[in-house]
Amino acid sequence: MSEPLTQEELAALRQITTPTVANAIERFQLRPRSEGFMDSTVRCLFPELGAMVGYAVTAKIAARDRPQAALPPWEMWAALEQVPGPRVVVIEDMDSPNPIGSYWGEVNGSIYQGLGCVGAVTNGGVRDLDEVRATGFHFFASCVLVSHAYVHLVEVGAPVRVGGLEVRPGDLLHGDRHGVISIPLEIVRDLPQAAAEVEQRERPIIDFARSPECSAEGLRRLLEGGH
Repeated sequence: MSEPLTQEELAALRQITTPTVANAIERFQLRPRSEGFMDSTVRCLFPELGAMVGYAVTAKIAARDRPQAALPPWEMWAALEQVPGPRVVVIEDMDSPNPIGSYWGEVNGSIYQGLGCVGAVTNGGVRDLDEVRATGFHFFASCVLVSHAYVHLVEVGAPVRVGGLEVRPGDLLHGDRHGVISIPLEIVRDLPQAAAEVEQRERPIIDFARSPECSAEGLRRLLEGGH
């Protein structure tokens, strides 16, 4: 994909649930069905916000020990300019699976939202939940933490691995209460139609299953009929 998505195209993606996005991607047979999404160690903290869609900006952090050297925050801010908006900050916490210090709270949430980001995804922790929820900024994380400890940037702009998924700068992510998935850029503009086709295929099955006429034989005939 050469051009970033338009506001209308982004809005259309936000109307689709992440499981439906996963089903729609399967139709293109670009990757195994067991790949392309984060595992259950990364969960949605603010499910009431609906779907998050944005291009990934990546970094690695650590917080357990006082740093001998740390990258200044403006290196991360500069990296944002290399990725189209809206942006999702994806941070690999090097202290995982036992993170101790949160990079994400009211301050960084406000800074990154002001710089065109719509959410954060991390295998580490987050804090200041009430304050950040009120701003509409998405949090996807492995846990909730009390302190920022010695949190500092270790690396900016390299591929990261969060929730078992490798994320590169510019990857398009979709997330909601179910989790986070990466959308292949080459099929993203065809995804809403594919999602509609998934719904069209599934709806007769769901409607029949919820009807008084539902039976095993009826379901078999329905499935054999090509649905």
